[in-house]
Amino acid sequence: MGFSDLGLDGAVLEAIAELGFDEPTPIQEQAIPYVLEGRDVLACAQTGTGKTAAFVLPLLQSIPHRKRPIALVVTPTRELAVQIEKVARAVAHHTHHSVLAVYGGVGYKSQIKGLHAGVDMLVATPGRLLDLQQRGDVDLSHVELLVLDEADRMLDMGFWPDVRKILRLLMPKRQNMLFSATLSSAVLRVIGDTLHDPVRVDVAPSSTPVSEVAQYAYPVSSMQKTELMVALLKQTTEYRAIVFTRTKRRADRLAAALNSSGVEAATIHSDLPQSTRTQTLEGFRNGKHALLISTDVMARGIDVDGITHVINYDAPERPDDYVHRIGRTARAGETGIAITLLSYEEMTAWREIESAIDTVVPTRDVEGFEYRDRVIPDVDRETASAAPRRVFSGGVGKRGGRTSTRRF
Repeated sequence: MGFSDLGLDGAVLEAIAELGFDEPTPIQEQAIPYVLEGRDVLACAQTGTGKTAAFVLPLLQSIPHRKRPIALVVTPTRELAVQIEKVARAVAHHTHHSVLAVYGGVGYKSQIKGLHAGVDMLVATPGRLLDLQQRGDVDLSHVELLVLDEADRMLDMGFWPDVRKILRLLMPKRQNMLFSATLSSAVLRVIGDTLHDPVRVDVAPSSTPVSEVAQYAYPVSSMQKTELMVALLKQTTEYRAIVFTRTKRRADRLAAALNSSGVEAATIHSDLPQSTRTQTLEGFRNGKHALLISTDVMARGIDVDGITHVINYDAPERPDDYVHRIGRTARAGETGIAITLLSYEEMTAWREIESAIDTVVPTRDVEGFEYRDRVIPDVDRETASAAPRRVFSGGVGKRGGRTSTRRF
């Protein structure tokens, strides 16, 4: 099926051709007709599957030119707002709509000027949108189409009180769309009373990693993770990699340690000024930076093609976060590698991740690296195919059993 079979009109099809989209992705193929029909939509698809275009294309075909917000997209991070605005403006160049993104971390002046000039489609983060509304700079009472983007992440980040305030400012009868990598029962409980006969589109189970990602775990003491990272990267000739840490402080410390060891690394997190984050992300996109260190929250706004490696410096605590992280590579039909530096303290969470994705992730060593005390997970092959179970042996903190000397 091509884009012309989805009910999109000539102006939008011209924009699609200019953007270089050859054929619709599964989420676009399934969601766009429902959006054009005016249905409420719950769409669940992995990162990198084209969710943004799945709502931008039909919205800009559907809304009139009234120079006041008719379509509203609420998204959790500034980076995502900028990304959505970029796609929407490319389409609006052909449909002649006005598009604006408003978000915190920058001044109000240019955003207020854009709002007063008139906007058909508004993209916003919750906090800045409510600020502008309370100042009297934006009227949301005419919004007929609402998109909540990355709804699960907004819940995780504590934005739902703000989202509920925004919902009360909109037209009671409107079209609602939720687009997210996961659609948890918690999200549906919060938003369910505002939906009208929604259709659900599930392109892929939220706990299924992209099949083109090769996954590996590198057992290592928590005290040697940085040393192992340096050794691993110095043995890798070419990469465009994103590294995940648990906190912003750990991201800064890791970047400093890598740079002092001769491995150039850039950092992006919410404590940095917006101008710095924008510059860093652009440097990663154009190849100036080959290694970007990020937290989970910031990673939602990183939409960069050609990422070859995802490295979990800190293993995620939840399976959904693991799937989301490694989905940053192997996009658009490419292949990628996901590496997790696995310490003893992370083994319990790691077992839950393997069980959720129904995969026993193979373990590896870095050749020539001098490991000190560590725990190497051993696999019970009789139960691995159904619900993987690890027996921990070797190194400090071993729970009985023999010391493992096997190499991977």
